[in-house]
Amino acid sequence: MKITEITNGIHYVGVNDRCKYKFENLWPLPYGVSYNAYLITDKKNVLIDTVDAAYTDRLLDNIAEIIGDGKIDYLIINHMEPDHSASIQFIRQKYPQMTIVGNIKTLEMVKGYYGIDDNTLCIKNGESLSIGKRTLTFHLTPMVHWPETMMTYVNEDKLIFSGDAFGCFGTLDGGITDSQLNTDKYWSEMVRYYSNIVGKYGPAVQTALKKLSDIEIKTICSTHGPIWEKEITRVIGIYDRLSRYEGELGVVIAYGSMYGHTEQMAEEIARELAANGIKEIVLHNVSHEDPSYILQNIFRYRGLIIGSPTYSNRLFPAVETLTEMIATRDIKNRTFAYFGSFTWAGAAVKHLAAFAESMKWETIPCCIEMKQSITPAIKEQCRNLAQEMAARLTR
Repeated sequence: MKITEITNGIHYVGVNDRCKYKFENLWPLPYGVSYNAYLITDKKNVLIDTVDAAYTDRLLDNIAEIIGDGKIDYLIINHMEPDHSASIQFIRQKYPQMTIVGNIKTLEMVKGYYGIDDNTLCIKNGESLSIGKRTLTFHLTPMVHWPETMMTYVNEDKLIFSGDAFGCFGTLDGGITDSQLNTDKYWSEMVRYYSNIVGKYGPAVQTALKKLSDIEIKTICSTHGPIWEKEITRVIGIYDRLSRYEGELGVVIAYGSMYGHTEQMAEEIARELAANGIKEIVLHNVSHEDPSYILQNIFRYRGLIIGSPTYSNRLFPAVETLTEMIATRDIKNRTFAYFGSFTWAGAAVKHLAAFAESMKWETIPCCIEMKQSITPAIKEQCRNLAQEMAARLTR
């Protein structure tokens, strides 16, 4: 189908997954996900990445629709995560003469996952491969977000196959490029994808962006989500801002509450933040919302306030899980405050203080610890905390 030809001789052969409930068995997929693979037809036919094993037959059908009984000369692997590599062994069976191209870490994983170590080509950063009228140049981008990740640049078309970088959740419904699709749903899903999948590796993303800064890019072909043509500046800008941990003006209040008392404190803080001119305020009840959405907003906004009741002398379990996920991603440059509650023995505030110290954030010294139920004095402390947060964010 002509709509899947990105430019003359470069085709989209990926698939959509509307069945998977959670990506990596962790992250909800309300809009599904695409697994993007590409085919270059030149003097040599080149397949760029593969798809989840459940969709191998569709990938092979898409390839055959373009080259019929022709052969694949090269398979270039930009990323070895199984949602992109699990079809390799089946593709090799179909095209036994095909040369598998990757860097040294990629080829180690190909052998480890699929037992394949023959007919391979090991490339280094900056090396090129001529395939006829086109030349492919390889740019290694380790830890974006696995150690073997790389990008493949088509010099003549100024097109880059970027692996998972610049990707997002969401199926491609009809069209494949940002010129053919309504892209509204993808922007928040790009932030959520980055926050949960790539978020820990901000410095590596910055290194990759600097490496690509001297390259003219007219098209970005990621392994998830739309092909970017019109919105390249916006897409790169999102990744640049997120990888610098540069949050927008706003506050996330994430809280646990068993019987509503801790939630009252969160509401009081939110009201006072609004009274002090903060318009972007997001409250997350950690018991009701998937943490991927909470992390998405923590990456988005500069202010973070966490509240928790004491639970068996620890943090409320869902709050504790959230703090561990934040720490795992090593999120930087946040302005932080916290509050807690208890009935007979307080511990939540102590644990949140230790978390704050470990993150090395700017922490507001307004420590609020409520015993049993909210009082006028506690409300006043909540308002003071909110006023200090607003002042620091807007100074």
